[in-house]
Amino acid sequence: MFKRLYVTIAASCLLLTADAQGLRTPAPSPSQMVRQDFGISSVELNYSRPAMRGRTIMGDLVPYGKVWRTGANSATRLKFADDVTIGGQALKAGEYAVFTIPGQREWEIIINKGTANWGTDYKQENDVIRFKAPVSTTTTPVESFTIQFANIKSTAMDIQMMWDRTVVTIPVSVDVDKKIMGQIDQLMNRDNRPYFNAAMYYMENGKDLNQALLWFDKAAEANPDAYWIQHQRANALAKLGRKQDAMAAAQKSMEGARKAGNEDYVRLNEKLLASLK
Repeated sequence: MFKRLYVTIAASCLLLTADAQGLRTPAPSPSQMVRQDFGISSVELNYSRPAMRGRTIMGDLVPYGKVWRTGANSATRLKFADDVTIGGQALKAGEYAVFTIPGQREWEIIINKGTANWGTDYKQENDVIRFKAPVSTTTTPVESFTIQFANIKSTAMDIQMMWDRTVVTIPVSVDVDKKIMGQIDQLMNRDNRPYFNAAMYYMENGKDLNQALLWFDKAAEANPDAYWIQHQRANALAKLGRKQDAMAAAQKSMEGARKAGNEDYVRLNEKLLASLK
């Protein structure tokens, strides 16, 4: 009987242990991975997000004047697929750990090679660059520490760090013009030429508008029902000061958009036509 009781108790203990090992609960500082297309490549961010939970954050939980892991758990990591300029300093493509030294008016941002380290395992000898970023405030507190990509343009964006009422904005830019111009020169010597994309790049980046218009013309000839091409062709004509031609192209684009049931392009052309009157 005692032997049977012992076996039963032992089996119960094993079940409780197995159940405890399989228990999953919400992480107090959940991790997040964000990938953002930028320039002609991408940027990736991996970090953990602690929450306020009624605590005093800046100057207390996150002390001023001391190195902070910039999140929780393992090191916060940024990966750039192209060379960039961040905080006014050049940074080669690659993956880096991000540490910060928070202050009341500005933060010191540290880009570091220690991507395999735990967040508290900072080594100054692994620093790549350092720069300062100003602090601003929000009217509404941010409960969970947040890093986001904001104000994204073709070759520039901001990295924003936010927690409680503090916001730190870091400018990032990438110079891809030489690469793109090289691609255009190379691809224009092939049979399947990227007329529309090349024209869009020229128009949006202040290059030769007359050349852009020639490419829009060729793109429209190859695809006469493409109302989106006619719309951008109308924009190029408007920028060149050829209002009547621009209005005709916008009207043609609007008719094509109505036929295709695309109300967004109908509205875009209506707005363009109104600006040309």
